[in-house]
Amino acid sequence: MEEFVDTKKTILIVDDEKPIVEILMYNLEREGYNTIEAYDGVEAVNLALEKKPDLILLDIMLPKMDGLAVCKRIRHSLPNVPILMLTAKAEEIDKILGLELGADDYITKPFSVRELMARIKANLRKIEANNLKDEIKDETNTNVITIGDLSLNLDKFEVKVNGQTIDLTLREFEVLKYLAGQPGQVVTREVLLEKVWGYEYYGDIRTVDVTVRRIREKIEKDTSNPKILITKRGVGYYIANN
Repeated sequence: MEEFVDTKKTILIVDDEKPIVEILMYNLEREGYNTIEAYDGVEAVNLALEKKPDLILLDIMLPKMDGLAVCKRIRHSLPNVPILMLTAKAEEIDKILGLELGADDYITKPFSVRELMARIKANLRKIEANNLKDEIKDETNTNVITIGDLSLNLDKFEVKVNGQTIDLTLREFEVLKYLAGQPGQVVTREVLLEKVWGYEYYGDIRTVDVTVRRIREKIEKDTSNPKILITKRGVGYYIANN
């Protein structure tokens, strides 16, 4: 007898408020997703590492271990799983810290189910597209973009500056790859949000700014005077065409 394989995507919901978890479970399962649930930070880390979900919805305010610490722990072991932070906090620092620790985006409570589903689908589509590229790439044909001191190996998801390998998250790599694909051309934050994150009118352009800042901290000698990833004030970003 042929073994049944469940191909539905699995989403880990992490929130200590049971009514919120139940609402998310209902809507996600109605959209065809499997769900697993954690109600504190320690349980979230253990479940994430054991079950390896396709996406994680992660609240910041959690017992035992807060969401920021959870994000850092999970990101270290699962570098490519999309993490969407859920927060009721108004402070900008919490959102920025989440992105700095490796979250892909955040959404502030209360949020509409429609917006949340759009972000989930966009993140899952991006991961699927990257996985497909891995499957069909020709191992004998290395695809490399070189611009001045910057080098991107698109097959290995590897970035080098002056020959030194730089450790980027998948999202950071995607931003750099999109900009490097059109050196010297200014790309707006809105276009980056659409092309890299997969969001259209959903999403916050500050997510782009924080991600660019993280990239600069890794690839630039002097972040106050960048030579590779340049800001066009009031417009967007571009890779210097040296």
